[in-house]
Amino acid sequence: MKKYVNGELVDMTSEEISAREAEEQAWADGQAARNLEELRTERNSLLAETDFYGNSDVTMSDAMTTYRQALRDITSSATSLDDVTWPTKP
Repeated sequence: MKKYVNGELVDMTSEEISAREAEEQAWADGQAARNLEELRTERNSLLAETDFYGNSDVTMSDAMTTYRQALRDITSSATSLDDVTWPTKP
């Protein structure tokens, strides 16, 4: 592996290579957590769009209750935005 030092391309030491490989592995290991966080962010946005149905002066339909519960349960089956099947909003 090589790196730039003062504009010149030089070989990395074995210690630098090990450190870089450890950084890359740590990033790769965190991919699942980043995917799940992205999924939760989208799910929370969809829940926020229907929060007003939970107000005491609004009657929430059974379909809306089921939809909101399906959104809350989405992280038990999906692990990223790539493999999620979103419930249909009533």
